[in-house]
Order: sequence, then C-alpha cells, then structure tokens
Amino acid sequence: MLVSVGFKPHDLSIVEKFRYLNWPLVALIMFIGGIGYAVLYSAGGGSTDPWAWRHLMRLGVGMVCMLALALIDVRFWYKQAYWIYLGALALLVAVELMGSLSKGAQRWINLGVIQLQPSELMKIALVLALARYFHSAYDDEIKRPTYLFVPLLLIVAPVILVLKQPDLGTAVTLLATGGVILFVSGVRLWKFLAAIAAAAAAAPIIWFQGMHAYQRQRVLTFLDPEADPLGAGYHIIQSKIALGSGGLWGKGFLQGTQAQLSFLPEKQTDFAFTMWAEETGFIGAILLLSLFFLVLAISLLVAYHAISHFARILAVGIAFNLFLYVMINVSMVIGLIPVVGVPLPLISYGGTAMLTVLAGFGLLLSVDIHRYTNIARFPVDL
Repeated sequence: MLVSVGFKPHDLSIVEKFRYLNWPLVALIMFIGGIGYAVLYSAGGGSTDPWAWRHLMRLGVGMVCMLALALIDVRFWYKQAYWIYLGALALLVAVELMGSLSKGAQRWINLGVIQLQPSELMKIALVLALARYFHSAYDDEIKRPTYLFVPLLLIVAPVILVLKQPDLGTAVTLLATGGVILFVSGVRLWKFLAAIAAAAAAAPIIWFQGMHAYQRQRVLTFLDPEADPLGAGYHIIQSKIALGSGGLWGKGFLQGTQAQLSFLPEKQTDFAFTMWAEETGFIGAILLLSLFFLVLAISLLVAYHAISHFARILAVGIAFNLFLYVMINVSMVIGLIPVVGVPLPLISYGGTAMLTVLAGFGLLLSVDIHRYTNIARFPVDL
C-alpha cells in the first residue's frame, strides 16, 4: 500500500510501478476476458475458429497495451487530453469521408489488420477532455451557463457525427457519459431536468426527422416483438427463449440449443450474454454480472483515493463507461430496451471495443498507481 508521506510517484521505477499495480483488478479483467474466450469458443461450435482465437489474441495485445498505459504518469494524460480528443474527432470525420460500409452503416475505417471504429475511441477521448476542462473549474464558474458552452460542444460534436453513421447506441452512451461527468463536476440538477424537458418536447421531431426508419422499427419492435416474430422481432424473441431455456443451472457448455442450432442471431456479438446465460443458467449470469460489479466497485474506489480532481473525474468517467456497456447490453438482450448494438465488454467479439475497454482500464490503473500525484489547477510545467 502506498503512503502519502514523502511519496513521490514520479520517482518510482518501472519495477516499483509494477509492484503498485492493482493486481486484483488486472486478474478480474483477465478472468472476464477468459469467459469471453469460452463464450466465443462455444459460439464457434466448439472451435477456436473464427472468433475465439482472435479474441484471445486481441486480449493478449490489449493487456500488454493496458499495462503500458498504466505505467505512464497521469500528468501526461492531463497534458495530452485535448489532443487525444481532437485525434478521435478527426477519425470520426474521416469515417464520413472514407469509412467502409457494413450492414448499411458507415462506422469503420479499414486499416487492413483491423476495422477501426473511431466512435469507440471517442468514449475514452471524451472523458479525458471533460476531465481536463473541469479540473480547473471553481464552483462559482460552473454555476454560470456560459462556462458550460465548451463542455457541451465537446459532447455534442461527436454525438452528431456518430448519429450520422448511424449508431444510436454509441451516441446515447456518449451523451450519458458526458452528462454524468457534468453532474459529478458540480453542474446543478435543475439544469439536467431542464435538458430532459427540452428533449421530451423535441421527441416528435427526433422521431420523425432525427431517426432512421430502421431505428424507429427497433423501438416499435421493442414495444411489441410478437407483431413480427420472423422479422424485426426475431432477435429479441429468440434471445428471451434462450434465456428462459437456460433455467437455474444452464444446459451445459456447448449444449445450448438456441445458440448451437443457430436460432440465436449475432451470438458472438450483441447476444453473447444470452449465449452464456443459456449454457450456464441464472447462476452463471449472476456470476458474470457480479464480476462486472466488482470491477466497477474497484474502479470507483480508485476514483475515491485519487487526490487530483482530473484523476478523480477520469476514473469516474471510465467506470461509468463500463457500467453503460454492461447495463445497455444486458438490458437489450432481456428486452428492457430496444436493440441498439452495444457489445458486452471483454465478452463480445470485436477488436476496437476490446482495445478501447482495455485502454480505459490502463488509464484507470495509471490513476491508481499515481493516486498521490497532484496536478495544480493551472499547471505551468507538466
């Protein structure tokens, strides 16, 4: 355990930083990633091809990157926060100009080795930028509506670009993450209530002008999936059947009928949790959610122990990002919200999502290692 008396985090050697790593958190991340490998192995019909071995390779590369990011002083992330945000924003613009199409959406940039999805990177970049902006904010400044113009612009700009792809799930995630950071930074509750009231008033315009036809269909399907059981409602109906058939203890590894007989669609991505729940039952589902809850609790403890305002906001933002990933995906597959295509972190197949989640954990571990590193409100030399 680090002590604050006489502690100088910038004097730590690489070996010492490894000693101070939050190894329980690292172990939890690896264990959940291992469950993801098992899920994708089962999704491949008991084969590492085509998803499981790629997942394991990305997990290994991502863990190395995560540990490398963790060793970097948190002051570096403060200094580079705006540049990282601008880089992610430029990639979102690049998607509009040269992005590749897949299933009617233009969300990726083909780099050959990997299909890069910049909207996933923006989830981390936005947290960094907002954490830096509010680091130097005083309470009386936050009360002024004009002071919120810049953070609102930081949030709205990527949301508009992501909606054009179109990717409603990621856009909602960015909005929610930005809203939470505004709240923990001291923005008054009445301003959020006013924003919600304005959004409710604009709902008809958003429904008819702001949403694509398939997005409106998803909402209607969510309200009544049985109206089109072989079409728009097929995904969620099959997901509920698979969840119910798992029972308390599940059907056993590689024995899930809905998944193995290919009734369950997108079992390697959006509905990976459904597949896990069918094979391991209610007990397995609760176990996996408990592991995510434990990761979230540790992440919030990291935020609590950090003495820098920037580090605290950064840790809270990353923790909330994880919460949104899990909450939206699980709510989606059990029918509580419409299907929006948000992956389950470390479980679902996907390269950019995996690397983004692990990069976020790398920043969180950096905050933990450098928890006693103070950053002045207006640093002159970083």
